[in-house]
Amino acid sequence: MLTLRQARRLETVPAVDVLVAGGGPAGFSAGFAAARMGAKALIVEQCNCLGGIAGAGEHAHICLYSAWASQTRVVGGPIWDVAGRVAEAGYGVRTNWDADFEIEGLKLALDRMAEECGVAVLYYSFVADTVVDDGRAVGVVVQSKDGRRFFPAARVVDATGDGDVYARAGAPFDVGDEETGLCQPMTLMFTIGGVDYAKLKAWRTSYQMREVWAEAQRNGDMRPFQNQVMGFWWTPTRPDHLGINFTHINKVDATKAADLTYATIEGRRQAAECIPVFRKYVRGLENCFLIETAPLIGTRESRRLRGVYRLTRADVVGQCRFEDSVGFGSFFIDIHATKGPGMDDKTWRPPAGFRYQIPYRVMVPETLDGLLAAGRCVSCDHEALGSLRVMPQCGVLGHAAGIAAVHSLRGGVQPRAVNIAALQAELRRQGAIVSDADVEA
Repeated sequence: MLTLRQARRLETVPAVDVLVAGGGPAGFSAGFAAARMGAKALIVEQCNCLGGIAGAGEHAHICLYSAWASQTRVVGGPIWDVAGRVAEAGYGVRTNWDADFEIEGLKLALDRMAEECGVAVLYYSFVADTVVDDGRAVGVVVQSKDGRRFFPAARVVDATGDGDVYARAGAPFDVGDEETGLCQPMTLMFTIGGVDYAKLKAWRTSYQMREVWAEAQRNGDMRPFQNQVMGFWWTPTRPDHLGINFTHINKVDATKAADLTYATIEGRRQAAECIPVFRKYVRGLENCFLIETAPLIGTRESRRLRGVYRLTRADVVGQCRFEDSVGFGSFFIDIHATKGPGMDDKTWRPPAGFRYQIPYRVMVPETLDGLLAAGRCVSCDHEALGSLRVMPQCGVLGHAAGIAAVHSLRGGVQPRAVNIAALQAELRRQGAIVSDADVEA
């Protein structure tokens, strides 16, 4: 954490109304929302594209837009709109349930949407520190090819996924499973070509294909890093390709460069080892080949804010409703095992139609002013995060954060005191689904 006096010793760039750290689903949703209200907004992103795990992370599948096991859509806003743009441009498909797409199509759509709404974007840039003045975040220090510079901002949105901004400001947070402190494993996505998807789909008897990997491991053809498929993402616009969610790296910390380096190297090793296994054991993949591994490793869990409200497993399972709702979650409690392959026994699959509301207060730090968190680094417990961390819900949180940041600035109040009715009205105006009445409409 730097004080304002210390930050002023650095080169200072022109101030913005809203600075968003991170350009993933939470970050681009926040930036687009703020800019659409006429605010001067900037997204600072470490990679060379927007989209986060869906862009540089090559996770070419977004779900869940609908209530669980239903086609009743419960998510709107930028995360819904961009999937429509991608589909309209011929780069993928979108339903009320999910979206499957070509990564380059998503990148193009997000660049175009940023230009249209007027948000500034700065790629190849890391937030290195947070500047705090009398308990209020007033900007960040950004490290880039230009050196270290102070970026003043009236409001800051931490959409880094890892809570980097609020952690550097001294805000309290939690990490990992409450019992062990371990986080869910990382995954490096990879893409293969030479796929006969119709043949694969007709042949496999289960989605997870556990029996296939068990056989390969018994025969000594595969290390036991994973025991089930987490995702074979396919789109009809690229029928000979599959995006593979299968690598599995345990006991790593996403806030440490050494762990990220190890996990990436191990992920690439696992991806390469999968190709001969796929060719030998999976019908329809006999001629597959590795196209690429993702530039950005996928992280499921790291820091979680201690906020004004902490969303819990009981809230999720109980399908709670909140007066300060900013939207819905509906994904199952998806917890990948923290110590080995497969899924944790805390995983929970809900009944059809399941959905719960997400309260605004999970984005607001206990004491720090001038800042909102958005995405998987908000205030919740380890098990609630298993549902809340997926991309549509990160988009819901970012959308609300961008609007709340502007409302608080214009109302002359801190984000914790924002008018909830006004926030919800603007969310609806921008296409969000906030309440049961919106769903039914």
